[in-house]
Amino acid sequence: METESFEDILVYFSKSLMGKENEEDILWDLAKNCISKLGFVDCVIYLVDEKNNLLVQKSAYGPKNPRDQKLHNPVKIPLGEGITGTVALTGVPEIVSDTSIDSRYIVDDALRLSEICVPISYEKVIYGVIDCEHPEKSFFNEQHLKMLSVIASICAIKIKSVRANVALIEKQQNLLRIKEEMVELKLKALNSQLHPHFVFNVINAIQYFVTSENKKSALDYLSLFSKLLRFNLKYLELDTVSLKDEIEMLNWYLKLQMLRYDNQFEYEITVDEDSKKLNAVIPASVTLTLFENLIEFAMYNQHKNEKLNVAFTISELYVHLKIQYIHDAIISAVEYKPKYRTHVMKWEDQIDLLNAAKNYNIKKEITSSKNKGKEIGEITVRLPNLISD
Repeated sequence: METESFEDILVYFSKSLMGKENEEDILWDLAKNCISKLGFVDCVIYLVDEKNNLLVQKSAYGPKNPRDQKLHNPVKIPLGEGITGTVALTGVPEIVSDTSIDSRYIVDDALRLSEICVPISYEKVIYGVIDCEHPEKSFFNEQHLKMLSVIASICAIKIKSVRANVALIEKQQNLLRIKEEMVELKLKALNSQLHPHFVFNVINAIQYFVTSENKKSALDYLSLFSKLLRFNLKYLELDTVSLKDEIEMLNWYLKLQMLRYDNQFEYEITVDEDSKKLNAVIPASVTLTLFENLIEFAMYNQHKNEKLNVAFTISELYVHLKIQYIHDAIISAVEYKPKYRTHVMKWEDQIDLLNAAKNYNIKKEITSSKNKGKEIGEITVRLPNLISD
């Protein structure tokens, strides 16, 4: 094979492969050109399946040439087995002059007496192998090996480029999906937390103070309500909130709920004395949705003497929230089945979505028991401290 011909063939392969935009087209083009440009009679391209430690046939040209570029029952070879499996494992190209005396040789559609196999590799990453066979002994030579090795390197660079582009597109699509899910999540949370039932009942309660000329109470609760509205609108566009602001918001919200439900429950919020690191930053909306669930569930199911004991503990990496809720045990002649308001967004669903969309790894646990006529439950939530993000 002349040097000029060698260079011309490499240029042809380069131009042909560079025009392909997906792996399937790259591999079929490579197999076809090994036959048409190099004068080989059989060429099979395999890619490495790292998950299953296999070589999987992806394209083939030769006596059983699939004209429709579809392989039926593609060959799968364990890495390390056969000549191709060995080359895929070691990354070292091989020429076998007489396959009849090589115990590694695996017969495919017909016995062929010589074989050449080179790895498709770049920067120590093996993507697959090019495997060519010929019915004559000692058909392949060092010039063939040199040629295929360069072609395989060009192919590897192209495969790496295509995979990088695919990964980039998938990343962009994933980021867009996450952004859309987060917007939907925030809108659901806002709609749930500022549902007309809550808003109108709070306004009616404030109106009662106005009509009864209790102006101080009317102004106090109106101030709380406006602060809560501003808080929700402000953090609608943000993913995180300072723990200090979140606790202040919870106090506003719970006071308004107590007003709305005529003090049918009480609450207490404490922060661990040894860790008052209120500069901690946590995911927005999580705690408000949780407390909304607790209050709405308790009131809808007519819990008596409901008490919420809330404790925050802050560490460098996490904010731990523990809520103990206690109420009189419900005595019923029939099996008691709790009821849920349909408009309330479930706090567990919100956490699952945040974990999936933002990889927050929020942990949650719920326990319950009965003791001396009381229902006692405990919810613990581990939130990431995002202050360093």
